[in-house]
Amino acid sequence: MAFTAFSTALSSLSAHATAVDVVGNNLANLSTPGFKASTVVFHDLVTQALGLGETQVGLGTGRPLTIRQFSQGALQSSGGNLDAAIQGDGFFIVRDYTGATLLTRAGNFRVDEEGNLLTATGDQVQGWTESGGVVDTNAPIGTIVVPVGSLRAPSATTEFSLNLNLNASAVVGEPSASFSTPIEVVDSIGAAHVVTVNFTKTAANTWDYEVTIPGGEVTAGTPGTPYSLGTGTLTFDDHGLLATPAAPATIAVPVAGLASGAADLAIDWDLYDPDGTSRLTQYSQTSAVAAVSQDGAPAAQLVKVGLGAGGTIMAQYSNGEQKVVGQIALAAVRNPDSLIAVGNNNYIQTARTASPAIGMPETGGRGKIVSQSLEASTVDIAQEFTNLIVLQRGYQANARVVTAVDEISQETMNMKR
Repeated sequence: MAFTAFSTALSSLSAHATAVDVVGNNLANLSTPGFKASTVVFHDLVTQALGLGETQVGLGTGRPLTIRQFSQGALQSSGGNLDAAIQGDGFFIVRDYTGATLLTRAGNFRVDEEGNLLTATGDQVQGWTESGGVVDTNAPIGTIVVPVGSLRAPSATTEFSLNLNLNASAVVGEPSASFSTPIEVVDSIGAAHVVTVNFTKTAANTWDYEVTIPGGEVTAGTPGTPYSLGTGTLTFDDHGLLATPAAPATIAVPVAGLASGAADLAIDWDLYDPDGTSRLTQYSQTSAVAAVSQDGAPAAQLVKVGLGAGGTIMAQYSNGEQKVVGQIALAAVRNPDSLIAVGNNNYIQTARTASPAIGMPETGGRGKIVSQSLEASTVDIAQEFTNLIVLQRGYQANARVVTAVDEISQETMNMKR
């Protein structure tokens, strides 16, 4: 019996020591982003039956099991442009230097010199990268590559619009009957040109227009003299709305022979909103422009890359333009407790792990990606210290069993004297 008690107590000492190691690992990762705390589960070994089975003596405890608790960690604002936190279920998908697929909840990302989106420990973040101006989330996932130090090519103006009012009370022939507004357009090499739209009232509810460009900017023009790009007439109905040209008309404004050497411009002047509402009105108010827009953009330098809503990767350029250049993918795992931690905040699948379902955030049960935030560790310091006290007492109690059995063995040996 004494030898059985020795092994029973020793099994418990070993188990409690392992459990203390688990608590120590939890506390060591108190500040690790996305870390999930583990709990320890003890289980007894098979019991030994004495006699007819009326007396059973256990043979101690086995090596304790550790179960990782994938509960939601608190989301903490980090301010990092590429930091991401998952609110809900799911994992970020990464690949290590060997090409192995790993899962992680830690979203403190960075970009290397080649534009690869990486975790803090250098693993490549998986998702979709923009190609041909489109981020195809139906394609297979791959390493997200963002533009680094790139110069964005200019885009020539193809359309412009003016939201303005022309004074219905203007008197023909007086200064109030004339109104002009400039709009800056961009050519194919990124050079800017100022196009001016001039309005002149010729009769009640009738205005002539002329679109001009400085003569020195086109080969057919004369420097210092406006060069006409087109003329026409606008009429308004008795409610002050544009009547002709009728919706959904646009006015062509071609710009040929640019002195900059750029390609000819074919610009459409949009007179109506997509729903058919006139952008031009004629009310008894001072002629004024409310809004001007055009779709051209000059060449621009990349200013920064950051994480947008829903895990989109946004590139911001010096001209103010923002463009989606990537999308982070998430993997949903039905039984995440079967995953095995491999360090660097990563997990790998086991034979018991259900196949991850990969897709967009906030679809198929996957959680939401929150930008400029990190998920905090789920370690509860108060709970871990409480567990540490209990485990320490358990170790001490079993150490006393060893001492007691040693004394019983000594007394047994003394019986033959």
